[in-house]
Amino acid sequence: MLIPVRCISCGRPISGQWEAFKQRVNAGEKSGTVLNDLGIKSYCCRSLFLTHVDKLQDVGRFRA
Repeated sequence: MLIPVRCISCGRPISGQWEAFKQRVNAGEKSGTVLNDLGIKSYCCRSLFLTHVDKLQDVGRFRA
């Protein structure tokens, strides 16, 4: 659903960079260079960004 506020493994705050990451990747930049520019260096945090699937719009259709 939503990206976690903190990394599940190391505990660093990461959710504040999700929108910038998503916009830049959708604009055509490579995800690896965007993560480097945002300062996300550890493997655990990078894997959260690369594997996250944003399902909020899909789930929002079913609210009462």
